[in-house]
Amino acid sequence: MNKKRRQTTENAKPHRFKNTVINLFLILMLIIGLALVFNNQIKYFLMGLNANQYHISKVTESKVKKNNDSAGNFDFSSVEPLSTEAVLEAQIANQNLPVIGGIAIPEINLNLPIFKGIDNTNLLWGAGTMKVDQKMGEGNYALASHYVAGQPKMLFSPLKEGPAQVGQKVYLTDTSNIYEYEITEVYEVSPDHGEVIDDIENQKVLTLVTCSDANATNRVIVRANFEKSYSLADASQSVTNAFEQKYNQMTW
Repeated sequence: MNKKRRQTTENAKPHRFKNTVINLFLILMLIIGLALVFNNQIKYFLMGLNANQYHISKVTESKVKKNNDSAGNFDFSSVEPLSTEAVLEAQIANQNLPVIGGIAIPEINLNLPIFKGIDNTNLLWGAGTMKVDQKMGEGNYALASHYVAGQPKMLFSPLKEGPAQVGQKVYLTDTSNIYEYEITEVYEVSPDHGEVIDDIENQKVLTLVTCSDANATNRVIVRANFEKSYSLADASQSVTNAFEQKYNQMTW
């Protein structure tokens, strides 16, 4: 009897091992399947999570000044299309990005960190400056970020989906001052119109650039005139509130 029981137990071991392997394989397939189904949701969650690590409320004035002195990446060819792969690569790299301020357009609920340069990760988490040594309230201050198809509140999508309109106020901050602009033009151009970010003689303007669709067919250009600057301490409650909302609001 004991011998027969031992044989039964020994025969059951390979069977249990086989079942364990099959169950692990099924769980792995389930995880992969869920990742594929929720691919975009995972991507958007990571974008929002990382953007908020650089929320302007978490950045000191001294840190902004230090980041402004950094070199920055202004190689336009290094910018990649928005993809899950790009987001995961940026997540793994875990870079310490040079945040130098924030941008808010209250009427279309746009609020993002501003980073120095157009490094690909900069444009995944917020807006990037497009020219070396540009200064808020001077020349043609140019910013770029991605358009996120199907997500009207993320990155620069609100410029098209809001939509941005003539007369709306745009606010920039470097944590010390507010730089107030008013939108004067909204239009589309083909990708080869790089002159839109050139300085304009005797004018102080802001130029915002994003793609017109997921295929980057054209560029949406938002142009705003500089009106005034003032201390952050003197800003109205509505302006400070505009900078306090969370970044990259995901639409489920």
